[in-house]
Amino acid sequence: MQSVLILGAGLMQKPAIESAKNLGYRVLVVDGNPNAVCHTLAHRFEPIDLKDKEALVRLADEVNAGESPLAAVFTAGTDFSANAAYVAEHCGLKSHSYQSCLNASDKVRMRECFSRAGVPSPDFCEVTRDSLPELMKKADISFPKVIKPVDNMGGRGCRKVRGASELQPAVKNAVLNSRSGRAIFEDFMEGAEFSIDAIVWNGSLTITGFADRHIYYPPYFIETGHTMPSSCDQKMRLELIATFALGIQSLGLTHGVAKADIKYTAHGPMIGEIAARLSGGYMSGWTYPYASGCNLTEQALLVALGKSPEYLVKNRIPLQWQPHPSVKDKAQPFELYDLPCSRVSAERAWISIPGTIASVTGLEEAAKIQYVQNVLPRSAAGDQVNFPRNNVQKCGNIITLAPDLSRAEAAAYEAIQTITLRLQPNNPQTEAFLRGQCEADEEGFPPPAYPQALAAYEKHPCPSAEIIPPFEAAAHVIPDVLKAFLEKETDWNHGTLSRTIRRFDQMHVNQYAINADAFWRAVLRGSIQGALYLADSAK
Repeated sequence: MQSVLILGAGLMQKPAIESAKNLGYRVLVVDGNPNAVCHTLAHRFEPIDLKDKEALVRLADEVNAGESPLAAVFTAGTDFSANAAYVAEHCGLKSHSYQSCLNASDKVRMRECFSRAGVPSPDFCEVTRDSLPELMKKADISFPKVIKPVDNMGGRGCRKVRGASELQPAVKNAVLNSRSGRAIFEDFMEGAEFSIDAIVWNGSLTITGFADRHIYYPPYFIETGHTMPSSCDQKMRLELIATFALGIQSLGLTHGVAKADIKYTAHGPMIGEIAARLSGGYMSGWTYPYASGCNLTEQALLVALGKSPEYLVKNRIPLQWQPHPSVKDKAQPFELYDLPCSRVSAERAWISIPGTIASVTGLEEAAKIQYVQNVLPRSAAGDQVNFPRNNVQKCGNIITLAPDLSRAEAAAYEAIQTITLRLQPNNPQTEAFLRGQCEADEEGFPPPAYPQALAAYEKHPCPSAEIIPPFEAAAHVIPDVLKAFLEKETDWNHGTLSRTIRRFDQMHVNQYAINADAFWRAVLRGSIQGALYLADSAK
């Protein structure tokens, strides 16, 4: 029996581990975390830092000297596609080249490839801690800009820079989140954002997932979810795919998978980044397989094994080459295909205000809602939580599958609203959030739950001495100024003000008098978490 080496033992690598087993291979998994959630699924697990490519090669050589030599090296949802290619190249296995994967791993190299090939992407420069003073002296910088580490994922260290006062702390944070101490400073792209997965094989490019990304909460780029398939029109879709294909060609990716974050701007498609791996964020291993019926990870693994991805070949359909005018002079680099979705899968995240979790309720109820496929909590009682500044700080995810978008999305939001993270009382971080405090370089962040209602309330607040009496339902004492907003806005978890008030009355027996002004401000800033926190702190 031959082996497959998989880099990473986290949840995002679970589909790869299971697919390799289903194909009849011995699975060897490596991860720097000896307690990674999926390490027990492997036939053999080794606690090796994924950054250490020479240690990975030594392991590969050891395995190849034994009875179960390597047939493929694979990763998904990690930053280490280049190291996977390095090992594959060393062993003479099928893969993108190591150099092409470096192009797809280092954002400066990536932008240079795009620039040389005339592929639309933002203007940029490289920044380090040492070069920051020189950048700060420039008087001709036009904002907004984006700063991000050259070699990290999940939005860590990535943010919009809205003015000169935000530049220095933003660069320092990006450099801190970079393994190489480097960041990329680039123009901000305004436009709808999409994620695209594809398999590059035998001169063809097959689209294996095209999703709308839902990004909120500036100056950060927090993906509150994605929807598979995208609802964009076919003309835009084909133009985005053409630009993606040209970007793949410019990086030199020829055998394996590719993943793009791409926007459609006023000037047409522009590439945010292309990675030589399958998407994380539940797209390649969950929402696309649900919506399409294709086990994408298995098909990608077959390509890594040097075999034909038979399901892909049998079910894909040809796509026309229809590039945007900005790249119409470019030759078609691949035969284009699509493996479309017949149903809709929605992934949505739930998030929290700052504090420490006292309890989590509603998970089992959420799982029972029609069309819900997965309830995936990331935070539990005792965990410290924050309003997310990157995509790793979200508290959990719901994944649904339905015949159409409206039902898939409605089920996801209904499930999220069923889940409540109740926070421990008397917490300085929670108090600061409910007072509306923010850092000097983060104006407007974190945002309140109901900004329009809060602005109206601040003009006509409850008298400072007014109280909500013990055992009085909040729904009975709603200030007149808020009644027009009961169904007008939704919070981060898509709950209306009306629903938040009803949930509070269901979850909390108010045995103590509560200052009315403080309570309503807590509701408007912190939604159900703010309301419960204030009531629990009043005991």
